[in-house]
Amino acid sequence: MTCSVRIPDRNETISDVFILVGFSYLNKLQILLFLVLLVIYLATLLGNLLVILLIKITPSLHTPMYFFLVNLSFLEICFTTSMVPQLLIHLLVEEKTISIAGCAAQMYVFTIMGLTECCLLAAMAYDRYVAICHPLHYTTIMRGLVCAQLVCASWFIGISVEVAQTTWIFSLPFCGSNRIHHFFCDIPPMLKMACADTSKNEIMVFTVSVVFILGPFLLILLSYICIFSTILKLPSAEGRQKAFSTCSSHLTVVTVFYGTALITYLLPKSSSSLESDQMISLMNTIVSPVLNPIIYTLRNKEVKGAFRRAVEKSIFAHS
Repeated sequence: MTCSVRIPDRNETISDVFILVGFSYLNKLQILLFLVLLVIYLATLLGNLLVILLIKITPSLHTPMYFFLVNLSFLEICFTTSMVPQLLIHLLVEEKTISIAGCAAQMYVFTIMGLTECCLLAAMAYDRYVAICHPLHYTTIMRGLVCAQLVCASWFIGISVEVAQTTWIFSLPFCGSNRIHHFFCDIPPMLKMACADTSKNEIMVFTVSVVFILGPFLLILLSYICIFSTILKLPSAEGRQKAFSTCSSHLTVVTVFYGTALITYLLPKSSSSLESDQMISLMNTIVSPVLNPIIYTLRNKEVKGAFRRAVEKSIFAHS
């Protein structure tokens, strides 16, 4: 179905496509942004796929922490892919359209991946808590079945909650202008386009944010309070450094993920700063996924060692 750029009347229902205004204001600079985002997206894919491959081919990395890391890398790939390819195409074309079905599909994927990642980061924090605070019982507590249950629970919460929320949002009628002043179908701009009472939807969004986003964050915070308390009680500086190094990568990932998310969704928004709001959202979309594999390779001796051995093995094989 073809799209008209005509702005409908306020009471006219939108039944075909939306126009993602995105970064149209950049004009010719969109090409530069395209090149930058393409490089970052490819780095995200390669970095996270490399982490997954390294863990798969290295028996010494077949532990609970790296089992969670494989799932995290997969989530980051799906989260980024739900938005960036569409954005790359729109940076090169004049008509930046997306069908209502495509918009819904995009929201399903990125909300599910985002909420699942919140829960998974909490599960990873629990893993680090058990490893440092209860090391003698670690293998008993964090056995394979428990790890699988934690991952499945994270996916179940993400899928069930966000499928319900997104389905409810797209059951609303949309009317007025079909122009979305964003580069993807995020929840706040979609609710603004609804020509029905969205108060219950807004309550649900707030409830989901408090229970399933802030909730895991508080669990992570509690885990690290216990972890730091245990580390500070260790008698030697070497022991404290070794214990902290086992959780520093995860702590950095949590800081980046929640830091960018809080800046994106909790900072006061201004109608006169749509461009800056979009740039902040873009940072949230690309920063965490591309940094996670870097953090887990540069700050983790086991992963760096596995990468070095894999490279050496490949070189010797070709020699």
